[in-house]
Amino acid sequence: MKIICVGRNYTDHIEELKNEKPDDPVLFQKPDTSILLKKQPFFIPDFSDDVHYEVEVLVKIRKIGKHIQAKFAPKYYDEIGLGIDFTARDLQQKLKEKGLPWEKAKAFDGAAVIGNNWLDKKELGDLNDLDFSLEKNGEIVQKANTSHMLWKIDELIAYISTYFTLKIGDIIFTGTPAGVGKVSPDDRLTGYLQDQKMFSIRVK
Repeated sequence: MKIICVGRNYTDHIEELKNEKPDDPVLFQKPDTSILLKKQPFFIPDFSDDVHYEVEVLVKIRKIGKHIQAKFAPKYYDEIGLGIDFTARDLQQKLKEKGLPWEKAKAFDGAAVIGNNWLDKKELGDLNDLDFSLEKNGEIVQKANTSHMLWKIDELIAYISTYFTLKIGDIIFTGTPAGVGKVSPDDRLTGYLQDQKMFSIRVK
């Protein structure tokens, strides 16, 4: 399986990081080694002093597809989840300044949190109107709705499948809203999708 991440999909987050609004979705990938193991804390890597949390709605692909039209995209997924795209912001900034790829800042071990449970999309209703949030030590730091996405889930699947064949078990991270911030040892991060707790992890 592969993890395909979408960057700059919420206007407020684009403005927050002073990035340019893209003409097309920004894509990057994380290897399966970046998945944080269940019941394990997130360990801040030695190579960064500024790791940020980024909460994101996730989509799990259920069948193989290539060049999928947006109108047919719903046939390729049944489950929606929530996760965190951890980012070594200081390292990412250095790489961006040199025009280099972001993988070292985005795809390191443990950099992808995938929630403990997946929700049936039929029970969620309108996927373009889902509330989600992230709490840090009991306080809400990120709160948004999927209606704020520049590119909605079906549009993302159509775009991604133009370049990469989607396979069973692949996971799409659909982008993060504003409110990203630094994590510190002993922080507790808890994510909610439609008021359902999806994960709770400790930072070490």
